[in-house]
Amino acid sequence: MSQIRISRPRLAITRYLAELHGKQIRLLGLRPLSGKAETGAIKGFGYGVPYLIRYRIGSKTHEAVLETMKENQFGHEYVADRAAALLLAHECFSKLPKHARSIDVGMFAKDGSLKSLGNFSEFFILMEKVNGQEYWNDLNRIAKSWRLERLDLKRAKVLAYYLAEIHKVKRNDSVLYRRRIRDLIGHGECIMGLTDSYPQVTFTSPSELAQIEKKCIDWRWKLKGFSNRLSQVHGDFHPWNVMFRAGVDFTVLDRSRGEWGEPVDDVSAMAINYIFFSLKEKGEFSGPFTDLFNAFVNQYLEVTKEKDLFKVIQPFFAWRALVLASPIWYPSLEQKVRRQIFRFIHSVLDTEIFEPAKVNEYLN
Repeated sequence: MSQIRISRPRLAITRYLAELHGKQIRLLGLRPLSGKAETGAIKGFGYGVPYLIRYRIGSKTHEAVLETMKENQFGHEYVADRAAALLLAHECFSKLPKHARSIDVGMFAKDGSLKSLGNFSEFFILMEKVNGQEYWNDLNRIAKSWRLERLDLKRAKVLAYYLAEIHKVKRNDSVLYRRRIRDLIGHGECIMGLTDSYPQVTFTSPSELAQIEKKCIDWRWKLKGFSNRLSQVHGDFHPWNVMFRAGVDFTVLDRSRGEWGEPVDDVSAMAINYIFFSLKEKGEFSGPFTDLFNAFVNQYLEVTKEKDLFKVIQPFFAWRALVLASPIWYPSLEQKVRRQIFRFIHSVLDTEIFEPAKVNEYLN
């Protein structure tokens, strides 16, 4: 993370406090709590060094401590992680008896100013509108007609090529790779979040879900040694997040869980849907969806020259399969299909090297 430097810190803080209180303020002092005197730029900001601020409003003197959160390997690698922690701190500190009160939570803007966020209720994102049709519509049409058009194979290949291209961008960061694998197992949006979300059902049981979690933990330790694979990723590359227009022109939506990750995450998220749409329609993996699956995977392998894809894909397939079998996400799915998906989960987690030709064996 780059150091936060403010060339005129006294002016920036004076303006911020005046806006926060809605009154004129007089800044009396600004120093790091380490005791060292201020030297101009506030070099500690961004490294978690707290600063003591003394200021006066009218005849009353106030003291406050301004600090940021230091980037670390304990779930605070991203700016968004640190923002979430500070927002939660502001929301909670003043509610606990005898706890130091939080006055405000804010951000440093790129122009060096300080902006208040303390009056938050909820957050939003504003995005451009994208025209097109979600890719799942293609897969649904293929399932109903049970035949492929030439364009269908082209689209599967162009999606694979797109992934191969974005995955070329690598990052050497073993700590971040381990975090992404840890998130795969324990994040609320990932494996344990999915297993916790399952209601009482007849097609699985708490003991089976616990067994799956335990197998995935074993896979976490296997994958730790693959940190050289850390790549630029999309993070949620499934047919509902791809918008096609004419031909092979498309836009992706809803990138998730960070900029860097395991590239097989993207490959598995799309590939498993070729299996899923075939299962829903025919109760097996066959016909046009076998062709789509093979076209997608083979194109990716051809471009990337991947050697470890089938050694690391297993827990990612398990995660996506837990989504597809979930009665929350897919309430109308037949019980038979749900059990096939669960057999797939167990089979791939028990397999050291995934073999595409054995998908039907994994399902049955």
